[in-house]
Amino acid sequence: MRISKKKTAALIATAAAVSVLAAAAGPASARPSAEKAKTAPSSHPAATALSPDHTAGPAARTSAASQLALGRVQAKVSSYVAAHGTRYTFGTYADPTTGRIVMDTNAPSSVVASLTSVAGVSRATSQKAAAGVRVQLHNEATSDTFNRRDDSPPFYGGGGLLASNALCSTGYGVTLPSGGQWMVTAGHCYAIGTRVNTESNLRYVGTVTNRSLPTLGGGPIDMELLNGQPYSGRVFTGGITSSSSIPVVSAGSAVVGYNAYCHSGRTTGEQCGHTAISTTAQVCTTTGCKSPVIAYTGGVIQQGGDSGGAFYAKNASGAWIRGHVIAGNSTTGYVEPWTQVAAHYGVSIITG
Repeated sequence: MRISKKKTAALIATAAAVSVLAAAAGPASARPSAEKAKTAPSSHPAATALSPDHTAGPAARTSAASQLALGRVQAKVSSYVAAHGTRYTFGTYADPTTGRIVMDTNAPSSVVASLTSVAGVSRATSQKAAAGVRVQLHNEATSDTFNRRDDSPPFYGGGGLLASNALCSTGYGVTLPSGGQWMVTAGHCYAIGTRVNTESNLRYVGTVTNRSLPTLGGGPIDMELLNGQPYSGRVFTGGITSSSSIPVVSAGSAVVGYNAYCHSGRTTGEQCGHTAISTTAQVCTTTGCKSPVIAYTGGVIQQGGDSGGAFYAKNASGAWIRGHVIAGNSTTGYVEPWTQVAAHYGVSIITG
């Protein structure tokens, strides 16, 4: 990724302010933009058994009562948001170590009480198991993570995007069965037909051609596709002005309990040390309820502008894509799973 000398003073100041969050570069070295055009993307992912999170071992399992309670709470939340709008935000998942249902929300206690009752669970499970179901509340709003800087074709994941006065991040390149290349980012970033540039505003990245978002009637998912440029099977690593990157090896499902996931985006750069705590979470923000999504804790959580950035496990081979970030608060990040993107659009991952 090249950093243009034409970048504004404000952009330079922003980069300096958040550079303390930068992580060390990944296992692969920088690839200058002059070499990028020579990169031949591949769509032949490696076997799942080779992924770093595949051997994480079995995670602690939540009880049947907890799983049932989670489903009921999430259904109540979805119904509440559908009926009352997106004034309040909700993030819900089952903690794999405690069995508790966790809810992050800024809703008042009266609303929370009506949504977190697990009455009726005992009729489907044993009284003893149902008695162990508890709801843990975090009184905190969860926001869509709106907001690297100056990439050039073919575009990598984790780079900065700018359009309609909003900053987001590139996720990962994909191909459709009909051929052609697209770049995935978050659906709450830009409207259909929007021409999106690099954050430096110097280069065209693509036009939004497909978009799915709950508030637009697109189902409980948060994703969109950019088309119009070549996209590479690589993801930026290192800090917010880094040009280092690693190849994409494959894409698949996240593993609950794996504690070395990373995300890459324009605001926080590459940050690792994330633990996946759920793959059946739900998150409800001003753009509606999305589920099932990945919930993670640990490390530096994504921030505004990281939306759409890649979420992955990595090893010496490169990045194993698990999804793209869509929302977060100070303790928990939420990720649209790769499996949802692949199922919804029928796409294949571009590897490097």
